Amino acid sequence: MSEHTYRLAVIVASTREGRFAPVIANWFSRQAETRAQVDLDVIDLAEVRPYELRHGSEEYETFAKRVEQADAFVVITPEYNHSFPAPLKHAIDLLFPQWRAKPVGFVSYGGISGGLRAVEQLRLVFAELHATTVRETVSFALAGNLFDDQGRLHDPAPAEKAADALLRQLEWWALALREARTARPYGG
Repeated sequence: MSEHTYRLAVIVASTREGRFAPVIANWFSRQAETRAQVDLDVIDLAEVRPYELRHGSEEYETFAKRVEQADAFVVITPEYNHSFPAPLKHAIDLLFPQWRAKPVGFVSYGGISGGLRAVEQLRLVFAELHATTVRETVSFALAGNLFDDQGRLHDPAPAEKAADALLRQLEWWALALREARTARPYGG
């Protein structure tokens, strides 16, 4: 990986059967893959199954290593009852040093709020882990109405503009914080 390339872990938070998360995750992954400096790793919690992870198990170590190797994160989250999914909280809480001094961005979806209430709560959780959240987000209000049957947005321009802003901020923070962690390990 070059000094200008960074590993972006996209965490797909929903694990519900029939979830809309893959549509959003696929759309965002396509946005991220257009950037030469992004080395993408999609971590789908429906596959990781955080509630089944046991400290010391091979599955736990694999999950921890993927989070450790990431320079930045994008959490793709729905909003459930004004909050984010429980499996996401469990996955976050399984680890601590792996999140520290790294940037986190959000792509949210839900009802009329577009998942923004979930994002605001996640900002508090990641602050406690010494991660830094970026301001820009991508939010899809009533997301099911915005995409066609092929997972394409009916009007892609606003979401693409928001994704570009999010990815630009993440790149700056990912590279700056990786350089800082290398020069002086974070001890917060």
